Amino acid sequence: MLWCICGGMIFFALGIFVFLKPDLIWKLTEKWKSYRADEPSDFYLKVTKMSGVLYALFGIIVMILPFILDE
Repeated sequence: MLWCICGGMIFFALGIFVFLKPDLIWKLTEKWKSYRADEPSDFYLKVTKMSGVLYALFGIIVMILPFILDE
């Protein structure tokens, strides 16, 4: 159960970070692929923020699931 809680907290923190700093994620993962792009597109920012929300929700579910399944 402790592993699920720790893993859920990591996913939650990662999701919040991705949601709050999508431009930094772009600089770390995508900027080196293009010599023309100076900033991420609006679509990239929206999709990255949405994925951050999904990561955070997954982290919450992983943290809560052991308590629900434990009978």
